[in-house]
Amino acid sequence: MPEIVPPVCARFHRAVELIGSRWTGAIIQTLLQGKTRYALLKGAIPDITDRMLSERLRSLEAEELVTRWVIADTPVRVEYELTDKGRELESALHEIGAWAERWIPLESVEDHDAVDQPDSRQAKRHRRSPLARGA
Repeated sequence: MPEIVPPVCARFHRAVELIGSRWTGAIIQTLLQGKTRYALLKGAIPDITDRMLSERLRSLEAEELVTRWVIADTPVRVEYELTDKGRELESALHEIGAWAERWIPLESVEDHDAVDQPDSRQAKRHRRSPLARGA
């Protein structure tokens, strides 16, 4: 008789999909340090585009993980802050970070970054080449 595998909990699946979306973890991790202006948030997350950051922030606002503050100043400033609901992800993200430190080799992170940036991948290959080192 085949073994029956219980279905994945719908709440768990939704939570993992939410925080597992590309860039979302990095945004939350950055906002865990406190209220942050859009430009500083963008500068803290390498390679994120304005479009993607705006999209992710809107999604996090819709999920009530982030609050958007508009400060009527000259020029107008926009800041983002985690809600209590968003801050409760801190321990989960800390555990994921600890797991990554134990199990994700730095080389695979560099190689993954290179895949996202073809020019840097080529440069890294060239740097690693014995011919490039003059061997």
